Amino acid sequence: MSVAEVTRAGPPALPQLGAPLGRYGLRGIALVYLGGMVALPVAAIVSEGFGDGLTALRAAMDEPGAWHAIRLTLITALAAAVINGLLGTLIAFVLVRYRFPGRPLLSAVVDLPFAIPTLVTGVMLVALYGPASPVGGALADAGINVVFAPLGILMALLFITLPFVVRTVQPVLSELDEAQEEAAYVLGASTWTTFRRVVLPALRPAIAAGALLTFARAIGEFGSIVVVSGNLPNKTVTAPYFIFQLAGQFKPAEAAAVSTLLFAVSFTLVLVTYKLVNRTGEAL
Repeated sequence: MSVAEVTRAGPPALPQLGAPLGRYGLRGIALVYLGGMVALPVAAIVSEGFGDGLTALRAAMDEPGAWHAIRLTLITALAAAVINGLLGTLIAFVLVRYRFPGRPLLSAVVDLPFAIPTLVTGVMLVALYGPASPVGGALADAGINVVFAPLGILMALLFITLPFVVRTVQPVLSELDEAQEEAAYVLGASTWTTFRRVVLPALRPAIAAGALLTFARAIGEFGSIVVVSGNLPNKTVTAPYFIFQLAGQFKPAEAAAVSTLLFAVSFTLVLVTYKLVNRTGEAL
């Protein structure tokens, strides 16, 4: 090979030793960070709560108001998931299918609960529906108590979890082919029939995923509920506040046991949501 050919060919390619090292290094950093921030705390709380088997959990559930707190948490979280599953889907449909003045503002308002601290949410609800406010006073005169009642807990959960359904359904709805809907209209189907038979089947996994995320988030809500519920024993005490009480009474094992129970429910729902979202992506 002549000198000119060598010059044109350029320097010989060197083995890229840094690429595997960088790839494995990034993986290692990610695993170490996740292990330190997620896996180790989870292992610690499970070990603390169930180190002696079910003893700590039994002791926690024998505390006054324990079963009521768990039951109230599950009922209000389920109600929030169902209501936001329906109305969140409606809001997502309006944002995707209609163009109107103020639409970007409405879309921004949907994300507002993510930006507002949950304690501020509780204060807002008390200011609006408290017995000293005009709205709260009128509702109280009609026999409807919002603040310091389960209804207030539900409203706080609805406010906080609304974006989960809207933002889960919205991208799926945006990817749907509108030609099928137009074909249904041409064949004489009404708007409701078209939605029920054409749009809804494609949205069901996304709606279910958003509702499950709502439920998982709702059972762990603490900040807003502490303010709006009043924490009345056997009336408005929820599971997160019950855990807070156990920790304040220097019963860390009992608090850890109940916390692990809530974590197990939330983690299971997140796994189911992950499967549903992946299924939706494959269908599209």
